[in-house]
Amino acid sequence: MPHGAHVEGHPHRRTERLADRTSLGWTMLLTILVMIVEIAGGVVSNSLALLADAGHMFTDVLALGLSMFAITFASRVAPERVSFGYYRLEILSALANGVLLVLISLGIFYESYRRFAHPPDVAGPAVILVALVGLASNLTGLFILRGASRRCLNVRGAVMHVMGDALSSFAVVLCGAVITFTGWQQIDPILSIVISCVIIVGAVRLVRESVDVLLEAGPAGIELSTVHSDIRGIPGVRQVHDLHIWSITSGMTALSGHVVLDATTLSHSDGILNVIKALLKERYQIDHTTIQIESEAYREIGEVH
Repeated sequence: MPHGAHVEGHPHRRTERLADRTSLGWTMLLTILVMIVEIAGGVVSNSLALLADAGHMFTDVLALGLSMFAITFASRVAPERVSFGYYRLEILSALANGVLLVLISLGIFYESYRRFAHPPDVAGPAVILVALVGLASNLTGLFILRGASRRCLNVRGAVMHVMGDALSSFAVVLCGAVITFTGWQQIDPILSIVISCVIIVGAVRLVRESVDVLLEAGPAGIELSTVHSDIRGIPGVRQVHDLHIWSITSGMTALSGHVVLDATTLSHSDGILNVIKALLKERYQIDHTTIQIESEAYREIGEVH
């Protein structure tokens, strides 16, 4: 394989990844600015809730930075020996984000338990104002990343961080309002537990999807048996064996397999191969395929005696 062939074979994906990196960069800059505002607001208002939310935003900055790092490397021309490029770095980043989200959720559980016993004093009006700024920032970040999150598992992990922080900011707004008008401090840990439950459900899903890609499991929504039957139903195809389907990264599905043709159609193998490739691309969006055409008389080396 020529040097860099794996990247040049997917120019649209490289363009998409560069666009994803730009979206992540703008979101990270916005998050950093609001994090500074929340730290200042937390110090001025003596609000632990705001400082905690600022800490949550700091983890968002780390997650966004990690995602940008992964996308930057995935977009580079890799050495010849790395024939699929650095796309798997995106999945490793998504896995790391998922694990980090789980740890954050556990930390929220612990902090909620602690606050039940010792509710902190929250300066309501100042907290509401600063938290609304944070919420507006999170919603803006989600809007910026909406397109990239649909095609990239790594960006989806970063989006979940931002979404979790949006929920956290919203909870801080509610806490500030309830405490301002009722003085009921227990609302803070109660809402924190609800938020952490939402975050941990999404985090577990993200970890599971990342592990599936790393284990080269079949992509969700594609049944191996159905693909096998569809290829087997093409005129001239007698048998399909050693069929494998896996994801290289999110949105890039690969397939390999052996297709046995009958003797009468073997001379038209190129045409049948194109029919198979067209079926896989149109019906399953699989455009990275390696298919070995065989005759009925063909025997694997291990089968020859």
